[in-house]
Amino acid sequence: MNSSHPIYLNEIDNSFLSQLRAIDRDCLNDFWSLEAYQREIDNPSSCVLGLVNDSHELLGFGCLWSILEEAHITVLAVRPEYQGQGLGKAILWGLLGQARDRQLEWATLEVRNTNAAAIALYQSFDFQAIGCRVNYYEATGEDALIFWRKGIHQPEFADLLQNWYANIHQRLLSKGWDWQSKIW
Repeated sequence: MNSSHPIYLNEIDNSFLSQLRAIDRDCLNDFWSLEAYQREIDNPSSCVLGLVNDSHELLGFGCLWSILEEAHITVLAVRPEYQGQGLGKAILWGLLGQARDRQLEWATLEVRNTNAAAIALYQSFDFQAIGCRVNYYEATGEDALIFWRKGIHQPEFADLLQNWYANIHQRLLSKGWDWQSKIW
C-alpha cells in the first residue's frame, strides 16, 4: 500500500450483518448464524466492534460478553485478504478497552490449538494459557486452548492500553492504514 487509507474502530450495527456473516464463513467455518450476530448487536451485555474503511467495508470484527467480572471474548476475525497487517491487534485492543470501561476484572477466550497466529496475538497482550477443551470445535474436532488475562480493572492497565495503541497505530501506518478509534 502506497498511500494511507483511513480505517475506524467502532461498535457496529445491523447494517454490517451480511458482512459479519461473510467474514464468519471465510474465517470461522460458520461459527454463528445471522440471527446470532443480530442478538449480539442487540444485547447490552455484548460488545461487537468492527474495523471499517471509508467504503463501509468491514475489514474485521470482534465480540465480547460481559459476564459478572469477566470479559469473555467470543469471536475475533479479520478478512483473509487483510490478515497479517495488525488489524486483529487493533480489534483486540478495542475489546480489552471496552472490558476495562465496563470495569471487568479479567478476559477469557478459547482459541484453536492449531492457530499459531491467534495464539501469538493473544500472548502479545499478556494472555496466558490456563487449560484445554478437548474436541471443542465440532466442525473439525480440534481442541481449544483456554486463555486468560487478569488485571484489566487495575489502574496500570490504562497505561498498557495507551502503549499498545501507540505500537499498533505505528504498525498499521507502516502497512498503509490510518487507524482512528471511534470508541474513546
